[in-house]
Amino acid sequence: MLGKSIGSGTIIDPNGTILTCAHVVVDHQSTTRDFRGKISVTLQDGREFEGTVVNVDLHSDIALLKIKSKTPLPAVKFGSSSKLRPGDWVLALGCPLSLQNTITSGIVSCVDRKSSDLGLGGVRREYLQTDCAINQGNSGGPLVNLDGEIVGVNIMKVAAADGLSFAVPIDSVVKIIEQFRKNGRVVRPWLGLKMMDLNEMIIAQIKERNAPFPDVSKGVLVPMIIEIMGDKVGQPLKVLVKREKNTLVTLTVVPEEADPGR
Repeated sequence: MLGKSIGSGTIIDPNGTILTCAHVVVDHQSTTRDFRGKISVTLQDGREFEGTVVNVDLHSDIALLKIKSKTPLPAVKFGSSSKLRPGDWVLALGCPLSLQNTITSGIVSCVDRKSSDLGLGGVRREYLQTDCAINQGNSGGPLVNLDGEIVGVNIMKVAAADGLSFAVPIDSVVKIIEQFRKNGRVVRPWLGLKMMDLNEMIIAQIKERNAPFPDVSKGVLVPMIIEIMGDKVGQPLKVLVKREKNTLVTLTVVPEEADPGR
């Protein structure tokens, strides 16, 4: 229905803070991206509340809501997405196609799927890839491990394929929540680098095309100056650069805050 959307979420503290996806609560019909729309929240036990949007980060597609309950609410236990390995079993919980309290299972297919692999521009992001069945309405719901701990936030699927679902790793979400509480928003430093991870195969391929390429076994290649990276704003960083013919240069760079519209 025009102007309405349905999604899922997770209560993350007894005071009624709910973790969900930004695209569930953003009014996409509005050119100003209004977050003040009415949010109706229905808990698993059937209780209904009116929710308030507290924080939204469009780049990561993460948002926090708040509901007021007279009694403390059950809250999820946080796991660690960094401990996941391909092949680990996970469960996706949510409300697909308005079917509440739906659970599907699958395995972790990839723990660091790049946003660029999916053709997504903007800020570089990494996702958990699973083969859990998710559909419209699953967005914002938790991806949990077999201990019942949240390890990701289900965010999207490839519409033209089966078994290709993606979640924001909970370790990244925790950092976003910390920034929400500290700054009221997510601050992303801009160092101006587009980086490409180096491995033995990539280095060998580059050396075939460019013999003077420095003798390195690992590191980061800087092919272009356009990207966002880092986690500190206004603090000088020392960067050791190994250039062609193994020339070493030490640079001092100061990250600036990224343009939110970038």
